[in-house]
Amino acid sequence: MASYSIKELENLSGIKAHTIRIWEKRYAIIKPARTDTNIRYYCDDDLKRLLNIAILNRSGMRISNISKLSDTELTNKVMNASSDSSSSESNIENLIIAMVEMDEYKFDRILSRYIMHEGFENTVIKVIFPFFEKIGLLWQTGSINPAHEHFVSNLFRQKLMVAIDNIVVSESQTAKKFLLFLPEGEYHELALLFYNYLIKKSGRLVYYLGSSVPFKDVLETSKMVNPDFLFTSLTSSLNKDETKAYLKNLSETFPFQKIFVTGLQIKENFIDLPSNVLKVSSPVYFAETLKNN
Repeated sequence: MASYSIKELENLSGIKAHTIRIWEKRYAIIKPARTDTNIRYYCDDDLKRLLNIAILNRSGMRISNISKLSDTELTNKVMNASSDSSSSESNIENLIIAMVEMDEYKFDRILSRYIMHEGFENTVIKVIFPFFEKIGLLWQTGSINPAHEHFVSNLFRQKLMVAIDNIVVSESQTAKKFLLFLPEGEYHELALLFYNYLIKKSGRLVYYLGSSVPFKDVLETSKMVNPDFLFTSLTSSLNKDETKAYLKNLSETFPFQKIFVTGLQIKENFIDLPSNVLKVSSPVYFAETLKNN
């Protein structure tokens, strides 16, 4: 079972730590345990209850009334409140609960319902990306069980692969070519898969090499297919200095191609990028960029 600090509960639920402490004291909504050194920590059940409370509180229910509900009553009210909800925040919170419970049916139902109302791309942009960003730092710090990451990543990967497989490959002889890959040692592939989807849907040709690709393989593939653009993502395999050196090497090796790069390392670190390396801040930004390339 995972354990969480009050700051991590704040990051996952959106409820300020100060408010959580007040609710604990006044309404006993959750009861933290303490370490041998008297540091408070919370378990999966505390997280699930707080997320459910956040959903009901956001829908307008007073905390004084929520606190009187049993766990069963709380869950039932959340299901009723969420059944027709188009709120991305509520859906993200429900996905986190499904992840903690390892409930594939609930996870799939939430995604499928949102996809039906908002479409696949909007679901990824409004729900899936924020969901993974919200819990990504907790995975890196070990606050969340790695099994949770594998569980939800594989479920979403399945949906991405189906969406990609349904796109008809361009037969145009003049279509621009993209080479997509992750650096050696990098395995966080979901974002790259979605950009693969966006690029293929736009009518470009994609050569997708996948995760942990040695640099020499990128070079050899480039010689064979002569891509117009390269696209990579840097999340956890390289530190700031290594990231800077890797991008410099890419830029010098492929001086005549535009190189798109995204990922946590790019978003969190202020790195001066070579002139032909372009930071991708979001799928919306990249979709607009595709229109001009």
